[in-house]
Amino acid sequence: MASVKIAIIGTGLIGPRHARSVLNCSDATLACIVDPSPAASAVARDLGVPLYGSILKMLEAGDRPDAAIVCTPNSTHVSLSIELLQAGIHVLVEKPVATTLNDAERLVDFARSCGKKLLVGHHRRFNPHITAAKRALEENRIGKVIAVSGIWALQKPASYFEGAGAWRAKAGNGGPLLINMIHDIDLLQYLLGPITRVHAESTIPQRGHEVEEGAAILLRFASGVVGTFIVSDATPSPHNFEGGTGENPMITTTGTLSVGDIKMTKHAEGEAKGWSSSFDETALPVGGEIPFDEQVGHLVRVVRGQEEPKCTGEDGLRALVVVDAIKQALDGERAVSVRATKL
Repeated sequence: MASVKIAIIGTGLIGPRHARSVLNCSDATLACIVDPSPAASAVARDLGVPLYGSILKMLEAGDRPDAAIVCTPNSTHVSLSIELLQAGIHVLVEKPVATTLNDAERLVDFARSCGKKLLVGHHRRFNPHITAAKRALEENRIGKVIAVSGIWALQKPASYFEGAGAWRAKAGNGGPLLINMIHDIDLLQYLLGPITRVHAESTIPQRGHEVEEGAAILLRFASGVVGTFIVSDATPSPHNFEGGTGENPMITTTGTLSVGDIKMTKHAEGEAKGWSSSFDETALPVGGEIPFDEQVGHLVRVVRGQEEPKCTGEDGLRALVVVDAIKQALDGERAVSVRATKL
């Protein structure tokens, strides 16, 4: 079977990481890099592939990949994805799928109308810790879920918001809700079902950015499950998904997270449930898969028609709807009901 040709659009922090996952996949070929930045030439040279300054120039050169991974600033996700889909190229777009709900719905509708696959890069669905947690829930090993609590907090360096990364501090484009928390929202809904209501309070700002630096969030799910979550990108802390699971080698903090140590605590079998009862603690089996590599392998199988997307454009839209409600809650200092999506 022919190798699936994949282009990488954008060479910021995450583009080269996607590119190496493509190179690690025996069923995929890294076709080219698309990025107008002068810095992209060194990346393309290091990877040994052609570099184009735009999607149009790639197509004019006759380089037409089967699929492309869009890893550009958030505000460009929709326009670039539509350009690729229009050219008959399947798209895996990094999260968030868009920066506004209208744009996200427009992209999802366009992908549906042109008959090409649109996947969203919520790669943590492929993380072995999440796979283990999902399996435990589906097998009812934990029992009825009542509540959930989470923290994602670390200190991003000043350089993260400088130069080509200045967009990360801008309203409507950056901030930890759109860049980071949207991953956690996707996972919470993947594991526990749709979120129906949110309330949020901002953390104390320290940098003077246009966007929020963090929030304390209260969640309610359609199932009746309730939850709390703290998110901050301006707080030194080991309590984040990347640090707890070792997913991102750039983040060297260490610590423990429930999803990181993947331990299940239950009352001992046969004992009455109460505060004096003992507990059994069990470590769930966790594989060693690399999420980005797994995501590329999945993209290849989707292009070949062997699988349906694990995280669709509609899934990306569902996560964005919740983040939008959280932003409304921050601005209005009130609880906000999560609106139904037009799917």
